[in-house]
Amino acid sequence: MRIETRVSERVKKIHSSSTLAITSKAKKLKSEGKDVINFAAGEPDFDTPLAIKEQAIEAIKSGFTKYTPTTGIPELRQLICEKFKTNSLSYEPSQIVVSSGAKHSIFNAMLALIDKGDEVIIPSPFWVSYPEMVHVCEGTPRFIKTTAENNFKLSAQELQAHIGPHTKLLVLNSPSNPTGSVYRKEELQELAALCVSKKIFVLSDEIYEHLMYDGLRHVSIGSLGKEIYNLTITVNGLSKSFSMTGWRIGYLGAPADIVEAISKLQDHSTSNPCSISQKAAVAALGMSDEFTKSMAGEFQKRRDYIANRLQSIKKIKFVMPQGAFYVFCDISRTRLPSDVFASRLLQEALVALVPGGSFGRDDYVRISFATGLTHIEKGMDRIEEWIKLL
Repeated sequence: MRIETRVSERVKKIHSSSTLAITSKAKKLKSEGKDVINFAAGEPDFDTPLAIKEQAIEAIKSGFTKYTPTTGIPELRQLICEKFKTNSLSYEPSQIVVSSGAKHSIFNAMLALIDKGDEVIIPSPFWVSYPEMVHVCEGTPRFIKTTAENNFKLSAQELQAHIGPHTKLLVLNSPSNPTGSVYRKEELQELAALCVSKKIFVLSDEIYEHLMYDGLRHVSIGSLGKEIYNLTITVNGLSKSFSMTGWRIGYLGAPADIVEAISKLQDHSTSNPCSISQKAAVAALGMSDEFTKSMAGEFQKRRDYIANRLQSIKKIKFVMPQGAFYVFCDISRTRLPSDVFASRLLQEALVALVPGGSFGRDDYVRISFATGLTHIEKGMDRIEEWIKLL
C-alpha cells in the first residue's frame, strides 16, 4: 500500500503552518549558536502574571486535577458572561463553551455549522488556520481580497458581491492577524445588516481585543442588535490578553442551539479543557485591567518604532496597524515571492518573519513586534542593510 492511500482526503487538503515552519528553522539556527532575531512569533513576550500562576499552583495542591464539565466549570463560565457584558453582549452561562484555546473554539464552531458544500467567506489577508479548518469541515473557503487603501477591511458592498446560494458563514477577525486592522462600529453595522438579510452566520474572532492603539475601542458585531446576535458566534480567549498562550484556554458565546451542538462535539473529542488552566483563567478574569493596559502600551511603543524604521526603507510599504502586534509589509518592490524573501532573510541576515503567502498575499510578509525593543532595533538594522543589497 502506498503511503498516500493511508491518509484521509480531508487531511491531504490541509497545508502545513508556515509560521511553525519558519519558527522551526529559526530554532535550528539558534541551536547552532546563531544570533537569530525572531519576528515570527505570534505570542506576547511578557510573562504570565504571578497571580494567575499562583492560582494554578493552588489548584494542583488542592487536587483540582480531575475532569470538569465539558463546557467549563460554572465559576469560569459565569465570569466569561460578566466579561462579555463589557462588550455589550448578554450571554447566559449555558451559552458559553470553554475550550482548549480560541483556535479550538473556532474549529468547534465551524464543525457545528458547516456541511459539505457550504461556503465560508474569508476576507484576505486571513489568519492561516481559517481556510484549513474549512477544508477539514468539507466546506469551501471563498476569499475576498481586501485592499491596503481600505486598511484591509471588508466592505458590505464587497461582501454583497460574493454572497451565493451556498454561503453559510462569514469569518471576521478584528483586530486582525496579520494586518492589525480594526473595524469601526459603522462598518460592522453595514456588514451585520447584510448578514441578517441573507441569514449568514458570523464567526467573530476577537482574540486581540485588548491590544488596540491610538485610543480605538473594540466593538463586537454581535452587540449590534438581536438579529445579528442570533447569528453570531463570538470567540475570545486568554492567550493574547494575559500572555497565556501555553495555558490553552479559549471560549465562545453563541445561541443556545449552536452551543448545544458544540458541547456534543467537545464531549467526544477533548472533553473538558485543562482543569488547572481553568482555575488560572478564573484568576485572570478576576484581575484588574492594569496588566493588559500596560502590555498594550508597550506594544504601541514597539509598533511606533518599527513604523518609523520601515518608512525609511524604500522597497517596503505598509499600513499602520491599529491593533494586535503585527505589521503586514508589502514587499512587491523587491520582486521576491514571500517564501523566498523570508527564507533568504533568515539565512543571510538571521531575521525570522512569516511569508505572506500563507495569509493569502504572496507579495507581503508579516513582522511581529512581540519582542523587546532591543531585539526590534537589531532586527530592523539587519533588514535595512539586507534589503540594500537586493
